[in-house]
Amino acid sequence: MRVPIGVNSPIVTQVPGAHSPWEVDAGIDDLARIAVAADQLGFDHLTCSEHVAVPVAVADERGGTYWDPLATFGFLAARTERIRLATQVLVLGYHHPLEIAKRYGTLDAISGGRLVLGVGVGSLESEFDLLGASFADRGVRADDSLRALRAVLSSERPEYHGVHHDFSDIVVRPAAMAARVPIWVGGRTGRSLRRAVELGDGWMPFGLGSRRLREMLDITDRRDGFDVVLAAGTVDPMAEPEAAHEAVARMVEAGATIVDITIRASSADHYLEQLEAAAELFETN
Repeated sequence: MRVPIGVNSPIVTQVPGAHSPWEVDAGIDDLARIAVAADQLGFDHLTCSEHVAVPVAVADERGGTYWDPLATFGFLAARTERIRLATQVLVLGYHHPLEIAKRYGTLDAISGGRLVLGVGVGSLESEFDLLGASFADRGVRADDSLRALRAVLSSERPEYHGVHHDFSDIVVRPAAMAARVPIWVGGRTGRSLRRAVELGDGWMPFGLGSRRLREMLDITDRRDGFDVVLAAGTVDPMAEPEAAHEAVARMVEAGATIVDITIRASSADHYLEQLEAAAELFETN
């Protein structure tokens, strides 16, 4: 099965019921070992999600552990050579596009052009309130931010004139190394898919079944090279290789051009063994 396979990074995001117990006490050394192995085994990308401050009442459902993507990927970029670094996702409303361009453009430059900027509109209103960000019009603001990001990410002398962001006669250096940094838009609605097609380079949905995904994709015109990044869920390539293979195959059938997997493991060492088995199963090299 020769479709690019990305790895939902363990440790960095710990959602109740979705992470393994060993991840609670794991640290950056464990993550670095996993990242190096994934890089050498030919996996497409690693992920890291963003939440800045999760209210206690919400953490019981969404979790409270979210490593910062920029710091995490800056560390991992120095220890890997090929694997891409995908934010999954940055919440656009929490940041000015120039801040994203400077910080993540620098990451792209120091990693040799390996950034994938996964972005989303956001849904946690209480976190918007904590950060002083506007929630009610977040969709319109996100669209404007995406247009601004496209103008600024790979340009040292960017110019943009939009509804919420307006700038010119500025220098942003270093800019991203890639001539066009891939932008994947997260979400689960038809609007998120349309936003991705219009303003991004890929769609990264969540919480949708394969039949619904296929229906949405079938009625949406997509240009050549547009990526559909679908999650196959948790797989156990050593104990259940057929089930793991079928899970990925279902996502390919639903329209995936890239598939993310979450690997079941009981320890960091077990995770590395599972990663090797997954690489062989999915022919990543």
